[in-house]
Amino acid sequence: MKLFSNTINSLENALSHSTTKQKVISNNIANVDTPNYKSQEVRFNTALSNEMQKLQATKTNAKHIEFGGSDTSNYRIVSRNNTNYQHNGNNVDIDQEMTEMAKNQIQYNALIERISGKFNSLKTVIKGGN
Repeated sequence: MKLFSNTINSLENALSHSTTKQKVISNNIANVDTPNYKSQEVRFNTALSNEMQKLQATKTNAKHIEFGGSDTSNYRIVSRNNTNYQHNGNNVDIDQEMTEMAKNQIQYNALIERISGKFNSLKTVIKGGN
């Protein structure tokens, strides 16, 4: 039984992405002076996920692996190996990371407000409008 709407599930996925992005950005900032550290970024795989949902497959043997898999994340973390900003091989651009952190924080706060509004609406319905 599906308890919540697709909107709440989508907001939950977006919050998960934003949290992961915040961790990656924080890790980059923490390693700004680490020699040979390569910064990382979170990349969305939305197009791939959308296309995978369109495909239909039939499991013909109990030993077959599930087609869709159990991983519902639509993003991955990758290293940026193609640049060097510092003489020590490190490629963390602190200005870019701080900008990304600020944008991510704004997005996270907006998502929190939206999901909070959804739960407040559910609470109102449960209480009968009081």
